Amino acid sequence: MRFGFAFNPTIPAALDLRERARRWCEEAGVERWDVAAADPERLIAGLPGTDVLVVLGGDGTLLQAAHAVAAAEADVPILGVNLGKVGFLSKAEAHELERVLSRVLEGDYELEDRMVLEARVLPGGRETGARPYVALNDAAIVRAREARVVRLEVSIDGSHMATYVADGVIVSTPTGSTGYSFSAGGPILDPTSRNLVVTSVAAYLSAVRSVVVGPRHTVRVQVLAAFDVLVSIDGHEDVLLNVGDVVEVRARQRPVRFVEPRGAPAFWDLLREKAQLLPS
Repeated sequence: MRFGFAFNPTIPAALDLRERARRWCEEAGVERWDVAAADPERLIAGLPGTDVLVVLGGDGTLLQAAHAVAAAEADVPILGVNLGKVGFLSKAEAHELERVLSRVLEGDYELEDRMVLEARVLPGGRETGARPYVALNDAAIVRAREARVVRLEVSIDGSHMATYVADGVIVSTPTGSTGYSFSAGGPILDPTSRNLVVTSVAAYLSAVRSVVVGPRHTVRVQVLAAFDVLVSIDGHEDVLLNVGDVVEVRARQRPVRFVEPRGAPAFWDLLREKAQLLPS
């Protein structure tokens, strides 16, 4: 097998883990390469011929790696080794590195598909100049620096759903349903499902707070009024919007695949352990 390792160079523990990974690969006779997760060009260049991309870091590092895989439309599964505080996207902890790599080398794992969003920004609502962005967690259309609400119209496949006077609207994947959307009152979905979650943030006098939309539908959010508004892609890439701009969000056909080694905790156990949201 050929392993790729994406790591966060700003975390000393990630550098130590990279050295452990290098030693393991040398001892196991496994071909490998490694690159900083924040360097998408080099990361994408290493993907061809790679069997598994191992990410050494927290959820932010894993999101960077997943963006590169999705952008390249590469069929390379991802294994997250957690060095962060939460690690919802990771399937192993740092102390398990060598044992988990051995299991993957032996084929003792399963693959789990995760839905990915494509968000397109349409200036003035027009196709001309539209630019696509890829999100594993969410696309959030929210107020920026000004502490003033925004007015957003949300429609689904051309059917008007609601007009919100709010801090914003989040369109989330099932993977992202445990993040920003949940903190705003949205539901938690099984991460392997294929749905979009549309959740308003601090909406004024709104009876519709959150809805779940099927994967064949397109969610359209138009800025009707705002002093300062942007769309944030997975909390990492912010794009300023103007009044009249539209953000169209839909599910991508190609998922991002995650490696789940045998013995990895189930999602609901991980949820209870990490977030202490469910009764024990």
